[in-house]
Amino acid sequence: MDRIYDKVFRGIAFTSKSPQEVSALEDYLFCLDEEGVIRRILKPQDPDYGTVMAAYSGTEKLHALAEGQYFLPGFIDLHIHAPQWAQAGTAMDIPLHDWLDTYTFPLESKFSDLDFARKVYQDLVTTLLANGTTTALYFATVHKEASYLLAQICADKGQRGLVGKVVMDDKSENPEYYRDESTEAALADTESFIHLVQELNETTKQGVYPVVTPRFIPSCTDEALAGLGELAKKYDTHIQSHCSESDWEHNYVLDRMHKSDTFALHEMGLLQDKAVMAHAVFLSDADADLFAETGTAIAHCPVSNVCFSNGVLPAARFTRKGIDIGLGTDISGGFSPSLFDNIRQAVISSRMLEEGVDPSLPSAERGLPQSRISANEAFYYATAGGGQSLSLPIGRLEENYIWDVQVIDVSAPNAKLPLFDENISMEDLLHKILFLSRPDNIREVWVQGECVHKRT
Repeated sequence: MDRIYDKVFRGIAFTSKSPQEVSALEDYLFCLDEEGVIRRILKPQDPDYGTVMAAYSGTEKLHALAEGQYFLPGFIDLHIHAPQWAQAGTAMDIPLHDWLDTYTFPLESKFSDLDFARKVYQDLVTTLLANGTTTALYFATVHKEASYLLAQICADKGQRGLVGKVVMDDKSENPEYYRDESTEAALADTESFIHLVQELNETTKQGVYPVVTPRFIPSCTDEALAGLGELAKKYDTHIQSHCSESDWEHNYVLDRMHKSDTFALHEMGLLQDKAVMAHAVFLSDADADLFAETGTAIAHCPVSNVCFSNGVLPAARFTRKGIDIGLGTDISGGFSPSLFDNIRQAVISSRMLEEGVDPSLPSAERGLPQSRISANEAFYYATAGGGQSLSLPIGRLEENYIWDVQVIDVSAPNAKLPLFDENISMEDLLHKILFLSRPDNIREVWVQGECVHKRT
């Protein structure tokens, strides 16, 4: 044994090798340094396996799973509207534009009250950790102080948070009671927010990151979009927005910009390797090629797409084009804080896209061929795909990746999974976990080598 490890974990783990293939690492040792990074992985056949076990057995540094427990990488949620947690499950049956004006903008305007913001954000981050989400990409609100508060709460609770102060500066498109005071103020507040979060990151083990966040093209002036692109380049920040989300939003941009969201955002400097665009349901082939060329990722939000996006993301086709894809809950366009629910819906929606939904059409004309994704692919999106989308060493259980994991207990009280085949394959076991797990099955959650949630 050539070094001293801060922690050693032992158990069966699942991790994606590719979008289609998952590895089951049976009874492996995962050896961590003080920074929570996996520095060595040992399988039982390795010569040093027994040496490490002998050195750490009986110490507090060894964390061995009990029978019926398994490691999964922590989930990476690429699209959350943090203030909307307060309205989750509300008004899921009205058009997007009406939903924003009637429910969402009035709610988000309340986050000028920091006491209210703290109450909502603390509950949200705690809930997401309990659902296995170790990294979250957040839209906050137009309020710089409340947005920074969300970053502080992520830092305090141990979640890796990427937080954006939302920009909405177009006075003709946003309500007077909820928008940036001016384009100049929006850009100045964004730059100040970047400095604040970068400073906070210096003392946060798991990392918190500022994100340049134009809400979407309909809410922003051209000047703001271009200015945000310049800020992202100046400070090398992540970028997030919405892209070709619904018929209304997609057509609005075509009418105003005379080009698609994709090409308009690209001209403003907002497509790049650290950019994540939510939904992207209506990308043309040329749009998709530009996503692949620039390294821009898609936050696939399968639950919310059913309610608000007027379409199904052709995830399989975009994956074949080489586009990075991760999953997003899109709280509260998506009602559930669980990426388990979105894994399931991603598979279901892809089958509906492939097979079609109009029974009056012949089967050969009803769907879009080669659109289905497997459970393995959906698992990849929620883990490795999310890490790839954010250009961070997360989402995989591999050497030099960060130890972000959830411990799944298939024998949890009141949540026992129906496992009656003693010879079940590891892949079938994983699929049962993905389709049947509930929060009660998530026994522990670790971020950057620190336990941040424990169910007793």
